[in-house]
Amino acid sequence: MKCLLLIDLQNGFCPGGNLAVPGGDEVIPIANRLMEEGGYDLVVASQDWHPAGHGSFASSHPGRQPFEMGELKGQPQVLWPDHCVEHTDDAALHPKLDLKKIDYIQKKGMDRLVDSYSAFRDNDRSAHTGLADYLKERDVTELDIGGLATDYCVQASAIDAVEMLPGVRVRFVEDLSRGIDPATIAVAERAMAEAGVATVRASQILAEARGA
Repeated sequence: MKCLLLIDLQNGFCPGGNLAVPGGDEVIPIANRLMEEGGYDLVVASQDWHPAGHGSFASSHPGRQPFEMGELKGQPQVLWPDHCVEHTDDAALHPKLDLKKIDYIQKKGMDRLVDSYSAFRDNDRSAHTGLADYLKERDVTELDIGGLATDYCVQASAIDAVEMLPGVRVRFVEDLSRGIDPATIAVAERAMAEAGVATVRASQILAEARGA
């Protein structure tokens, strides 16, 4: 059972969004092509879905500015601009993403007291989203992951997938992903490799699907 996990392909992380990732919208056509031609049995998308006043927002910390470092529930926390607030256009999946091909959407980041980079669990690792159980119930054996942003939510999701889905082959789809900062992207890619996550490109996945 081969699954594609699309991480946070939302308006908020694309140009014009409240926390835009450089080139974030460039991955949407790649996602659509992989869903159509990549040979996947299952497609899952994660969606940042924060309540207003979430603790990760700089605006929730008087006197603090976006992108400063703070703390949330005992964890170091980047203080972000308000983004992906539930039921807003900023939180919506990108309008050009082919939603008809997505089998399941996993919302995350709904606890205002802790952030959730990973699609699988909160940053303090205490609360699970239920995605791991969903994939286990469907006997997923191969999981390809990409999206926004490489150095935060993609990295956390890929590393958690290795730990929480033993025996599943986990791959990071490099050109299906964009990150915030070249330095932290490089750190994230090394961390994923050290955790046992292989790196592939969309062209390789498409060739595999064609039997090439």
